[in-house]
Amino acid sequence: MRTRAATALSVAAATLLSGCGLQAATQYTPASAPAEIQPIEGAVGEEIVVGSKNFTEQLILGKIAVIALQTAGFDVVDRTNIPGSVPARQGMVNGEIDMEWEYTGTAWLSYLGESAPIVDPLEQYEAVRDAELANGLTWLPPAEANNTYAFAVRSEAVDDLGGISALSEIAELPVEERTFCVESEFASRNDGFVPMLETYGLELGDPQGVPRDNVSTLDTGAVYEATDQGACNFGEVFTTDGRITALDLTVLEDDRAFFPNYNISPVLLTETFEEHPELADLFGQITPLLTNDVLQELNARVDVAGEQPGDVALEWMVSEGLVEPA
Repeated sequence: MRTRAATALSVAAATLLSGCGLQAATQYTPASAPAEIQPIEGAVGEEIVVGSKNFTEQLILGKIAVIALQTAGFDVVDRTNIPGSVPARQGMVNGEIDMEWEYTGTAWLSYLGESAPIVDPLEQYEAVRDAELANGLTWLPPAEANNTYAFAVRSEAVDDLGGISALSEIAELPVEERTFCVESEFASRNDGFVPMLETYGLELGDPQGVPRDNVSTLDTGAVYEATDQGACNFGEVFTTDGRITALDLTVLEDDRAFFPNYNISPVLLTETFEEHPELADLFGQITPLLTNDVLQELNARVDVAGEQPGDVALEWMVSEGLVEPA
């Protein structure tokens, strides 16, 4: 948290960061006026720096936070679109960023160095929340939205595959139908494709499991199109990706709970939160509204329809009665 006295330093820092991936177009945020979100006493003159990573969902969530905090009366510095998880994380740990949205699984497995995910999403959140206090970070309650790995099938093929709805049912299909499209990182991860198959009773390279010729390794974006076009029956996806809806893909249930939880939470510098505990109520108006379906729709508006993250964020917030357009 900073006052107006720090504005010059903030401008200089923003200029520096612009050379690291913050482009002017992403700094656009449409104006808003109070509705359910009301001004917070003591916010005027207080500066809050909002960060985000540089992929679509993070840009939208970052703009939602910027709009909410501006509507509440804060002077918001928009540092969304930071290139990569590590710089975004460093910005928070170093106290240069006051607020970001983060994923429970990312914090647990990557930042905190744990090796085993916690199956229950609430317990996973609580473990992260408690551990992060030592890093000067306060995790507010998470959204239902869970941007984890999954496998999807083109919807028109579901009946041809016996009405498949869960990953465990892949083992019941003929070997020739067990075809997969995966991205290279997932194919090589210790918590990726091979252990996932093993969890579901299949072995990569086994003629009676999943022959290697049944697997296509592709770029992330190409996996969605290849799955939709029938190049494989099962494509690796992220559960909040807008292309799931746009391409009418059906996500299979992870019925043996292999994939970690990546629920989304607002994360604040503890110092900032202690100065303005009302921020819990502010984000408490937003977080319960964020589901996988909502984020799929919002992400698709940017990735498929080509809309601006700021416009998508504002229009969604207006539709939910959180703010009014100014």
